[in-house]
Amino acid sequence: MSRSLAPLLVLLLAAVSADAAAQSRRDRAATEALQQRMQEAETRYREAIVAIGNHDPEGAAHADAALEDMEDVVTACVGQRGCSVTTMLTTYERLLKLGADIEGGEGLEEEDPDAESHHAAAIARDVPEAARAAALLGDEHDFDHMVQYNPAVQEGIRRWLTDMRDEFLTSHENYQYLRRLMWPQYQRAGLPEALLFGILAKESNGRVHSTSRAGASGPMQFMYATGRRFGLGEDGTGFDTRYDPYAASAASVAYLNERMGELNRNIELALAAYNGGEGRARRVHRANPGKSFWHVDVYNEFPPETRDYVPMVIAAAWLFLHPDEYGLSLPKVDARPAKLQLQQPASIYQLTICLGNRGVRDGYMRALRNLNPRYRADDMLPAGAVLDATPKIAGLYRRHCVDGSRARLARELVASDPSRAIVRGGPDAPVVVAAAVPAPVQTAAPATYRVQRGETLSSIARKFECRATELAQANGIRGPRYTIRPGQQIELAGCAN
Repeated sequence: MSRSLAPLLVLLLAAVSADAAAQSRRDRAATEALQQRMQEAETRYREAIVAIGNHDPEGAAHADAALEDMEDVVTACVGQRGCSVTTMLTTYERLLKLGADIEGGEGLEEEDPDAESHHAAAIARDVPEAARAAALLGDEHDFDHMVQYNPAVQEGIRRWLTDMRDEFLTSHENYQYLRRLMWPQYQRAGLPEALLFGILAKESNGRVHSTSRAGASGPMQFMYATGRRFGLGEDGTGFDTRYDPYAASAASVAYLNERMGELNRNIELALAAYNGGEGRARRVHRANPGKSFWHVDVYNEFPPETRDYVPMVIAAAWLFLHPDEYGLSLPKVDARPAKLQLQQPASIYQLTICLGNRGVRDGYMRALRNLNPRYRADDMLPAGAVLDATPKIAGLYRRHCVDGSRARLARELVASDPSRAIVRGGPDAPVVVAAAVPAPVQTAAPATYRVQRGETLSSIARKFECRATELAQANGIRGPRYTIRPGQQIELAGCAN
């Protein structure tokens, strides 16, 4: 090569190299954008699969739209330098296989107890959405690696398996009915399902209408002020949405993510804040940076109730994931959603009686109440009212609650008036009086009445022999829940004198 040409060649090579570097940067940016689009489409597709499992009518349309977006990405990848078409197609084909497996019912069998992971098995027991949820559980949801297993947690496991075994099994049974309403919010936020169950079990045993003496309410036990911060409280009908499992789960996710963002993504500290107060948790965390909940400097700053609460939640979550290791046989229920339209007026109490409890130890009152949180158990619902139920409950209703001896017996029992057990009359008339209970003295009903703790509008109406609907109308109390509070003055319109 001529020495005179060398400088020119160096300049030409430098120019080509600069162009190639610029082109490479553009290609990398374009490829990364396509990868991001594919990840977003994959996320939407997986969420749509969950929606389909929850019988959401829009689920199929969302799944199709996500697949179309993936096809567009693959097409763009073919013409983009540096984009791996093989990688994109692998993602696309994997999701198609996921859809096909779910459609074919694969993944619903219980896993071998000796298998390496029990996470999928823990959620797969007779839950129709199990295959979809199992597919969504990745390493980022590995609860075992997010918490510390220690003697305090072991003691919690012992308590759940001994004195509190019944509460644990009841919580699991209740959760199966609530799962389709509560789990999707946790899944979308990247929070473990086991954490949801652990909190639910410890807070309320899965009873939607649970209320503590301190005023915490609902399945996730939100205090009124905290609930308001996260969108819970009375809606336009007077219903307190702290009792709504879907809304309570969403608020719980928002609360936990907010706490974990402040507390170094530490589940134990987030749980301590959930129970012991977020202000305290923040102060303790700031004073002890980098220290876990179990460090003595942190642990001793929380009250005994919180020091008990944290390991108990983790223990319940641990058993949820590893029941087979502890010989724990979890109750199985058919929690598929179905609608039940009343053919005649009835209350949940009345339905509970006529439905019976075949195959379910405690009957169906809790399931009906949990799935229909706006109604009290003694609210008389009109014919045509539609309740959320399951196929089994709907079938039992048609068989035993519309007509027949059990239907008539249920109507008679809920209409019974204990005051009519007292018979008065002349010397020849029979007198029936409960043993050792004096006959009540008839007194005029007061013009107003102060509501006592634990009373409902229906119980007050029975007490003063009037109709709850008349009381509600006279006092401007809106249905269907007819919410009243202790200390409230009620005008006793239409009540007996």
